[in-house]
Amino acid sequence: MTEFEEETDELGGNDEQALYEHHNIRIEKGQVTMRLDKFIMIRVANTTRTKVQNACDAGFVLVNGKPAKSSYKIKPLDEISIVLTVPPRNVEVLPENIPLDITYEDDYLAVINKKPGMVVHPGYGNYTGTLVNALAFHFQNLPKTRTRLNNDQYLERPGLVHRIDKNTSGIIIIAKTELAMVRLAKDFFDRTMDRKYLAICWGDLKQDTGTIVGNVGRDLKNRKVMAVFPEGSEHGKHAVTHYKVLERFGYITLVECKLETGRTHQIRVHFKSIGHPLFNDGEYGGDQVLKGLNTSKYKQFIQNCFDLLPRQALHAKTLGITHPITKKKLFFDSEIPDDMQAVLAKWRKYMKDKELE
Repeated sequence: MTEFEEETDELGGNDEQALYEHHNIRIEKGQVTMRLDKFIMIRVANTTRTKVQNACDAGFVLVNGKPAKSSYKIKPLDEISIVLTVPPRNVEVLPENIPLDITYEDDYLAVINKKPGMVVHPGYGNYTGTLVNALAFHFQNLPKTRTRLNNDQYLERPGLVHRIDKNTSGIIIIAKTELAMVRLAKDFFDRTMDRKYLAICWGDLKQDTGTIVGNVGRDLKNRKVMAVFPEGSEHGKHAVTHYKVLERFGYITLVECKLETGRTHQIRVHFKSIGHPLFNDGEYGGDQVLKGLNTSKYKQFIQNCFDLLPRQALHAKTLGITHPITKKKLFFDSEIPDDMQAVLAKWRKYMKDKELE
């Protein structure tokens, strides 16, 4: 067998990032000439010619840095870069009749407005009641990605192109065909999707607009949460969040966030890093009275807000995409969920009452 160098990195560990695996292969001098799709089928496990051809059509296969057709004849010393949606293995997802808020659907994709509190995909100790279980019931023959359970087992995730946190509400896009999956994954990989979130953060931001830049990676002391590291650090991955102030309440601020990257907990940990954690974000210190008055009345007001919004105040409001098949520009918008609306209404009344005092 001809020797070759290959580096494989299974990506998609991020809640808002596409789910795919990336292979880099350098062809050695003794490699015989053959079609690119046939070579990839031989070298990359759990793939098919159709899947490889879809990846080539979507521009997900590069030879020497340029998109290549599946019919390309490989040559010695070629550098091949491949991004593929991750194949399923071993563990099945059980379909469950869970209601879904489907805001758009055609033959190739669907858009779901996820409710807060719904886990996107199963994991250890949490194999039922998730969005993926609902997708398996409501849609037939969805293309599948996977999540690693251990070294030998993977759990299927039908239709998922990206994901958001359990307690974040809002828009998620679902691929209904393999080609749609590959092309949508490429859009996430290339950062061409336009995603905006609404968040309520603690404190009064000094600037009406701003950008937060800092590597995001697992906290070195607590692996259950993320941390921000200096740009260029060996820890974490490059992350950029742009924000715009929409409404000020003195002690909290409603902001619109636009993601340039999609790291795990990116908005939540970025805002914590600048001293403005999200309102009632228990994992990042936002579930305490961080700004305001030191009175029992004010503390009770905050607790009432927390009771209305028992999660971090974060909503994936809009998503702009290029349709993977028709190439039309599509824009999806979702209403602010009731729990965030209720808290904003309380704060508007609070500010009005303060003006009357």
